[in-house]
Amino acid sequence: MYIYGKNAAKESLAKEEVKEAFLYENFHDKNLLDKLINKKIKINYLSKKQLDKLEKGNHQGIVLKVNDYEYAPLQEIMENEIIVMLDHLEDPHNFGAIIRTCEAAGVKSIIIPKDRSVKVTSAVIKVSVGAISNVKIAEVNNLVDTIKKLKKDNYWVIGTDMQGTDFKEIDYTGKIVIVIGNEGKGLSRLVKENCDFIASIPMSGQVNSLNASVATALVIYEAVRNR
Repeated sequence: MYIYGKNAAKESLAKEEVKEAFLYENFHDKNLLDKLINKKIKINYLSKKQLDKLEKGNHQGIVLKVNDYEYAPLQEIMENEIIVMLDHLEDPHNFGAIIRTCEAAGVKSIIIPKDRSVKVTSAVIKVSVGAISNVKIAEVNNLVDTIKKLKKDNYWVIGTDMQGTDFKEIDYTGKIVIVIGNEGKGLSRLVKENCDFIASIPMSGQVNSLNASVATALVIYEAVRNR
């Protein structure tokens, strides 16, 4: 896979094998250039048009070819007391922002479904600003089956929805799973039915919902604060 942007490149050069580098012909970041040369990574200099074809995002003049992202097994995810589960999230920018929030708050585990869901892509890695290196992400075949397995391991499952208990009144002690719904549809019916609690963020303005990554950040920090 390809990753792009200076921050993502710095993180990759520090923590994983980089197979090849593609740089804008006028790229002048000496620090990154030195790292690429010291690691003896093949460097290809391209025109801006060529680089834009390779990666459409804001690449900042650098694109690296790296190994495909390796998802963690569910058992590793269950080593942590707070897990974030994404119920068929679709926007890579939301996903990247959630990864960044999790890392900042000390939450190390995320679960996503294999089908009909955003994956770890170059855009997700860019938005996470390197945080993805410190968070484990698992892909599972079925969210409901996974929730049942987590419950057997004494996790409490807290869904998020517009209709529910004020998120500040939820008990976040013990092992918990925070479930975030799809940007448009929210929680799927069966996932919602298998949650132990539904947390809702009170809205006082004219807008009746929050961006998924913003809502996630509020609930995560409330959970961390009350442990």
